[in-house]
Amino acid sequence: MKYRIEFKPRALKDCRKISKSQLTHIFEQIEKMSGGLKGDVKRLTNFTPEYRLRVGDYRILFEIEEEELIIYRIRHRKDAYK
Repeated sequence: MKYRIEFKPRALKDCRKISKSQLTHIFEQIEKMSGGLKGDVKRLTNFTPEYRLRVGDYRILFEIEEEELIIYRIRHRKDAYK
């Protein structure tokens, strides 16, 4: 399934705190997910948003609504689930 990717303003704000080399790698992994849930994706239990993608020390928290993949947060693993 092909997903359209949408970033919430908070996710874009999170990007300002991440180095450019890390961001490049993160965006490559997000782009791969547009063709299907590829990579280290896990469905979270009792947590909103419902899914996470692990990219090194960073976690991308997202939800899927029909054909849209909505990125809510891009956080370091120590801060991702607070």
